[in-house]
Amino acid sequence: MSWFKRIFGSEQPSADLAQLRTDMHSHLIPGIDDGSTDLENSIQLIEGLKALGYTKLITTPHIMSDFYRNTPEIIRDGLEKVRAELKLRNIAIEIEAAAEYYCDTDFERSIDERELLTFGGKYILVEVSYLNPTDNFDSVIFKLQSRGYTPILAHPERYPYWYHSFDKYHQLFDKGVVLQLNLASVTGHYGTGPKRIAERLIDNNLITLLGSDIHKMSHLDVYARALKEPMLNRLLDSGQLMNAYL
Repeated sequence: MSWFKRIFGSEQPSADLAQLRTDMHSHLIPGIDDGSTDLENSIQLIEGLKALGYTKLITTPHIMSDFYRNTPEIIRDGLEKVRAELKLRNIAIEIEAAAEYYCDTDFERSIDERELLTFGGKYILVEVSYLNPTDNFDSVIFKLQSRGYTPILAHPERYPYWYHSFDKYHQLFDKGVVLQLNLASVTGHYGTGPKRIAERLIDNNLITLLGSDIHKMSHLDVYARALKEPMLNRLLDSGQLMNAYL
């Protein structure tokens, strides 16, 4: 059975992710964060993303000082193992690696002191706490931009403390922070709050990148549901997304 049929069954999805070409947020390197568990799992996830229409993947393992102390060397070594297995199995898809940096004091120091993993030039993916506003977020954004990086805020629809301060999203966008929506958010997978804010962000033309943020196989079923969501079709048809240029 083809991967397409395993994901979608016999029903043709109304949206088409092939136009995006590139997925720029995923967790495909085995055993280094809360994503892929082993090499076989990595290949299964990649085959699923390929069935969705992606031809290029930029995988972004977590770097968090308290949980996932990954380095560029660890990430690149894992990437090469995945690439070698893809070649061995004759699976034709382009794959690169960057990182999803957690906005903590260690990351702020690393902007000055260490090599940062970027993609598409000097884009850098950043996430913040789900629970409370991050004290150093504004200073991190300033430091990144002053050093020529373009910060991308991962899944802004998932930070509930901004739900009643929607102007914050406009402020970030106006400052040049790229906002990246998670594909699953349009289905309500993360809850009604993220779905509502995702729709509002789309309505306000604030989303520039769409990412899978895939961690496990069950996410593929969620993406199949997302492809039937009118709001996703609206985003894909908006002309706002720049995935294909990465």
